Amino acid sequence: MLLPTVSPTPGAAVRRTRKSPLSALLARLAALVALVVLGALCPGAAQAAEEPGTQAAGLHISNGRLVEGNGNDFVMRGVNHAHTWYPNELGSLADIKAQGANTVRVVLADGHRWTANTASDVADVIAQCKANRLICVLEVHDTTGYGEDSAAGTLDQAADYWIGLKDVLAGQENYIVINIGNEPWGNTDPAGWTAPTIAAIQKLRNAGFEHTIMVDAPNWGQDWQQVMRTSAQSVYAADTTGNLIFSIHMYSVFDTAAEITDYLNAFVSSKLPILIGEFGGPADQWGDPDEDTMMATAEQLDIGYLAWSWSGNTDPILDLVLNFDPAQMTSWGQRIFNGANGIAQTAKEATVFGGGSSDTQAPTAPGAPTASAVTATSANLSWTASTDNVGVAGYDVVRVSGGTETKVAASTANSVTVTGLTANTAYSFAVYARDAAGNRSARSAAVSVTTADTPAGSCSVGYRVVGEWQGGFQGEIAIRNTGTSAVSGWKLAFTFANGQTVSNMWGGTAAQSGGSVTVTPASYTQTIPAGGSVTVGFIGSKGATNAAPTAFTLNGAACVNG
Repeated sequence: MLLPTVSPTPGAAVRRTRKSPLSALLARLAALVALVVLGALCPGAAQAAEEPGTQAAGLHISNGRLVEGNGNDFVMRGVNHAHTWYPNELGSLADIKAQGANTVRVVLADGHRWTANTASDVADVIAQCKANRLICVLEVHDTTGYGEDSAAGTLDQAADYWIGLKDVLAGQENYIVINIGNEPWGNTDPAGWTAPTIAAIQKLRNAGFEHTIMVDAPNWGQDWQQVMRTSAQSVYAADTTGNLIFSIHMYSVFDTAAEITDYLNAFVSSKLPILIGEFGGPADQWGDPDEDTMMATAEQLDIGYLAWSWSGNTDPILDLVLNFDPAQMTSWGQRIFNGANGIAQTAKEATVFGGGSSDTQAPTAPGAPTASAVTATSANLSWTASTDNVGVAGYDVVRVSGGTETKVAASTANSVTVTGLTANTAYSFAVYARDAAGNRSARSAAVSVTTADTPAGSCSVGYRVVGEWQGGFQGEIAIRNTGTSAVSGWKLAFTFANGQTVSNMWGGTAAQSGGSVTVTPASYTQTIPAGGSVTVGFIGSKGATNAAPTAFTLNGAACVNG
């Protein structure tokens, strides 16, 4: 059975599910049965979704796609922000925008499980989204895992909350999407998701809501039993406006390319609107989500994705930045914002914010950056500000290597800290300015920076056996950076004393000679922030004795054990 890992405490909403080999097989069998049932009982699901007779004045669905009020195609590229647990971090919206996002999904509470966000607070959230030129997806989080988590609220209660906010939400159809309830059903009897979902949609429509409505899947959002996929056509048809979009959450259930492409293509080919409303990439003990395929497929199909999450997770493995500080971007954040098919590369601002304006004048080129506070893995860059006829919206910092450029940071000010660098390595950085209309300046002159050597001895390692069975065991290694600067491109070394061998590892790559083991990072564990940690897990073989290693080194320097 798939078991959720839900943290109901503030800032702890990391919702990934365990996927065992047996459950993976059951999920695939369920998918096959669902397809047979879908073809036999719901032939309309293989056809284009019917066009509604009435469309909303703002964001709405047309021919299976999310479009703006002017008919312009809009593809969400953004992140989730845990506002209800961190109400004083609303300034993060400016930082999220500075990284290039066009959308933010904001966590709210209806009062069933967490203190309800007031009408004035929600109005402020919407105002801040608009001020930062972000489309705002508002979601009620109290519904998470209903039917399995006894603390969860119902979709009906969430619908009542939205109706209570109608005066705040009315007139904002161009700028917001209402996500009725987050992951509103657990793994217990997920077929029970369909009727309450339809009822909540119709309750909002009967109350006069014209906004685009978003609905999350059951199975803690991951729909591994294919309930949302099978009933999507009937749920969509129940919305009299047709302005409904489905949201799938992709964590460890979606660990192969075939699972991801099959699921998303099933909706797109049926012209049923869908996006990836949450997803993760870092591996854990339940599996290794295939975020590369998620992002590549979303780009290929022109559908949205919203990464989990900006900051504040109890387990910071899914923090895009640490401590709500964009200068402390994690490797997960670098992947989302600056990696292949990432936000900086693919996001386009909604035209409702003036993206289609007549402003065609680009800002002047920024001054050549200067470097300061250079460490083994970071450098502060500053430059003379650009000017613009309307106003400079932000700056993009690129790494220059021969004739290629790679965006490494973004800022609304004329300075930034570039992180995730490799020790004792030469880099060349330059800067572009951009305005609100999307015009980009000429590139600045470049600055050369050589990072310092990695500081030695600033680490601790925790080793534990998660479980054992005859001839085998599962282990976990937590590597903590106790230094004052990030460590990148690391190598961990240790020795097994009892003939143990590593057969499979996630979060890193193991090489073994006799009892000696070295571990190098995966892409998403490449950087260990100052004061932060990364975790790798593995399956190993053993004999009668399975003693833990007694010493560890990181990049050749001894670490504290424990």
